[in-house]
Amino acid sequence: MKYLLSMIASLAFALSSCQTGKLDVMGDMNKEIEEASAVETTTGSSLLWVIEDAGNQARVFGLDGKGNVEKVLNVENAKNNDWEDLTSDDSGNLYIGDFGNNSEKRKTFAILKISNVNEAKGATKASVINFTLPKGVKSKDFEAFFLYGDSFYIFSKERKKAVVIKVPNRIGSHRAELVSKYHLKGKDTKVTSADISSDGKTIILLNHDSIWELTNFEGDAFFKGTIKKIELEHDSQKEGVCFKGDDTLYITDERNKSDGGNIYRFKL
Repeated sequence: MKYLLSMIASLAFALSSCQTGKLDVMGDMNKEIEEASAVETTTGSSLLWVIEDAGNQARVFGLDGKGNVEKVLNVENAKNNDWEDLTSDDSGNLYIGDFGNNSEKRKTFAILKISNVNEAKGATKASVINFTLPKGVKSKDFEAFFLYGDSFYIFSKERKKAVVIKVPNRIGSHRAELVSKYHLKGKDTKVTSADISSDGKTIILLNHDSIWELTNFEGDAFFKGTIKKIELEHDSQKEGVCFKGDDTLYITDERNKSDGGNIYRFKL
């Protein structure tokens, strides 16, 4: 009986893998995680770090490549106002973007820093980087960011012209700086997650059914280089993307009944 159940599970997984377009399914995330809003890797660890967004607990999950929970961190000095994306640095510090803003009424935003996340256990505390928007920029919903140099670059989620703002990687309160405005080509251009390769040469912006690959840019003029749209041939509520090396991506989506809740791999 156990063998039969195992065969059925394997067959179901294989069938689902055949229906995911250009994406390879690595695993199904633990059912405890329904609204995965980000995924990130860190230096010195094989775990994939995942968070959930607004309405969920202030927890960070460390998963293996198949989606099993290996570690749970409870951030005891923070609230999950609307956690939307993750990034990390070369020292193994993990950063949580608490800047979701569906109502577009927030005036202050935060980035939470968990130092040396690979060594953290159980209840942990985060250092806080607070920021307000640049003068003249109205309150917007943000769901994507990455760390580049000594600054965070944060992307607004909009159908038409969106903005990139910049916040220094320093604990304390800051006013963000407007970097650029951009308008991606396509019907649905809402960016839900972003990452930059370790060599700093490639940026990925994620959408529910596609990604944009940005290359050949100089400095932080990201949209003055080459912009390539890649259709994933799979539509789901994709909310997390990160690099593994410089040419492989991990992508996660939210669970919707029996669909989604997966970790995918995509080769650029």
